[in-house]
Amino acid sequence: MIDVNIEKRLKGYSGAGTLKVKHKFAAGSVTTIHGPSGAGKTTFLKIVAGLVQADAGMITANNVTWLDTGNKINLSSQARRVGFVFQDYALFPNMSVMQHMQFATTDKPWIDKLLHLGKLETLTIHKPHQLSGGQQQRLAIIRALAIKPQIILMDEPFSALDKAMKAELMDDLGSIFSALCATVLIVSHNPDELVSIVNEELYIAGV
Repeated sequence: MIDVNIEKRLKGYSGAGTLKVKHKFAAGSVTTIHGPSGAGKTTFLKIVAGLVQADAGMITANNVTWLDTGNKINLSSQARRVGFVFQDYALFPNMSVMQHMQFATTDKPWIDKLLHLGKLETLTIHKPHQLSGGQQQRLAIIRALAIKPQIILMDEPFSALDKAMKAELMDDLGSIFSALCATVLIVSHNPDELVSIVNEELYIAGV
């Protein structure tokens, strides 16, 4: 379970605002997060991951305090050990597909399973610039899963995929999420496309 109660001042094209989220995400749930542009959806994921500091609040995950601004507790992103799929993929340009996976884990059977899931098993020596946008996105997804995280954060993870690939991948991901007993938060501009794997929704409006 992830218990969040945070505030963060935002600055954007439409002026300043405040991100406020108070929500409990049940263990093993898959939640889609949606709302208007600039409301702070990506910032929220980064606060949960420990990549951005909240101005105030608390986050506990699986009974461990990750953030408590009042008591100056703020676990590093490494200590939180989340799987994060970035909207811009955040791939290493000089690493091959296989090197991305081996950087995250030495579990070869798990790597092979994920490469098959991502339809990348024949592209293991390719570097990101040799991959299509959809292939890069699939690599970003399976790399995030490589550490077998119990908490997975995904920022528009299916935007570059065609409808058929998206449907097939989501079916496989649903099985992976269940096998890992992972709590999953997915930011999406089109939450309706995730109904096959999502069992909760959170709307972030921004104030």
